[in-house]
Amino acid sequence: MTDVLRRGRASLAFGFFAQGATFALLVTRIPAIQDRYGVSDALLPVFLAAVPILAGVGSVTTEQLVKRVRPSRLLRWSQPVVLLALLGVGLGGNMAELAVALAAFGLAVGALDASMNMLGVSLQRTYGRSIMLGFHAAYSLGGIVGASLAWVGAHGHLALWVSYLPVVAVLLPATLIGSRWYVDGSGPEPDAKGAESGPLVFRLLLPLCLVMTFAYIGDSTVSNWSAKYLQDTLGSSEQLATVPYNVYMVTTLLGRSIGDFGVRRFGAVAVVRLGALVAALGFAVVAGAPGAWVGMLGFTLLGLGLCVLVPQTFAAAGRLFPGASDTAVARLNIFNYVGFLIGSPLVGALGDAWSYRGAMLVPMALVLVTLVYARSFAPGADRYGDGHERPRTADVGRGSNGL
Repeated sequence: MTDVLRRGRASLAFGFFAQGATFALLVTRIPAIQDRYGVSDALLPVFLAAVPILAGVGSVTTEQLVKRVRPSRLLRWSQPVVLLALLGVGLGGNMAELAVALAAFGLAVGALDASMNMLGVSLQRTYGRSIMLGFHAAYSLGGIVGASLAWVGAHGHLALWVSYLPVVAVLLPATLIGSRWYVDGSGPEPDAKGAESGPLVFRLLLPLCLVMTFAYIGDSTVSNWSAKYLQDTLGSSEQLATVPYNVYMVTTLLGRSIGDFGVRRFGAVAVVRLGALVAALGFAVVAGAPGAWVGMLGFTLLGLGLCVLVPQTFAAAGRLFPGASDTAVARLNIFNYVGFLIGSPLVGALGDAWSYRGAMLVPMALVLVTLVYARSFAPGADRYGDGHERPRTADVGRGSNGL
């Protein structure tokens, strides 16, 4: 049993890593994609918005599919589609082909994100202790690797397909092989009532949906505006303006790498509250920074604060609906894309109409709202993460390999 769980945990972590690298390779080469296909500045936001919208559709579809197909199978086949769609973006010759590739990427990535987090939540429940942040740490590591490879491609003026092909050639067979050891959950607890369909479920899930949205508004603010803010508002050089996002990703990796230990020692509520406060402090430092280096300190704090919110939100949804965690995760995952869609336009509109310093205070206020909903992260019957963990993985006697 222990070996099965360990292999399942390692293979799922590699899946998170592969997805982090894949997504980073797409979003960090957007200027090159725009140049290759001749996408105008006016049309580019349409393409960029289409991906998260279709990902939301993919997540909703996954909620229905997991009633008939195990999440491990959906993850096993959605990940290759995402990788091949990335390669399609690099190989396409006209705008129609780009649209098809991005549509496939969006739909598949919604299924991938949902099924990946379903497996993470169910595996954490089987372990009986917090391990969810570790999976998202693997995603952050993949993002750093993917962004670094994208920089190499851009620096060497490589064609998109030349940058993408080696990555796809390595990750596609590796993820397919690793998928052999994915571990599905053991199903609902015997006494779990499960989540009912209808308004009741959404009302119970709503606080976590809002936290997910606010977290991704903050994340998209950093990814889309950190470079422009540092250069235009804080007067940094063009080279220095590329540093904040890398710093943010590194501190996100650091925070997630140690976050599970914090949850096990102090509980999820305390970790979420601390993360929200640190993230809000980061936005305040960014908004009031007199220069670029203080601004980078703010983005460092943002990485340390925001990094814990998303993994813990998925974990809390699984605890809230132990009998229907897959459904809860799929619905919650939609608000990942809602936050992504809202964040960048919101900050841009406020920056143009008011000031970019003032605009940074809005995601700060939204992140602080997380404090109001922190009790939604309290553990239920699982009791893991608050000093009542199950002592050893081997003690988990319920079937978990889903084979």
